[in-house]
Amino acid sequence: MEAPVQNEVVFYRDGNVTVSRAKFIKLPIIIVVHGFLLLFSDCAGVAGLIFTALGIIILFAIKNEFAVRISTNSGESNSIISKDKTYIQKIVNALNEAIIHRG
Repeated sequence: MEAPVQNEVVFYRDGNVTVSRAKFIKLPIIIVVHGFLLLFSDCAGVAGLIFTALGIIILFAIKNEFAVRISTNSGESNSIISKDKTYIQKIVNALNEAIIHRG
């Protein structure tokens, strides 16, 4: 079983299901911070402007990815990954209905 991400918010967890939200935005934030610091440098002001703009563009370009994560005896895996939340939600709802129907 994979180790849980340290700052991951878990909305629901039981023996079979974990519902969480994970989003990785650390790299663009680091680029923005470094670019901002370079803005105040005498020789690297233009580079700072470029890095700051690049980091902001990356932050706005990041799209959330949603996944159906299946836990088995051999571990956890993301069986389906998509940027379309509605599509993933339909699959999750169908899986839940199948589990309920099975009893």
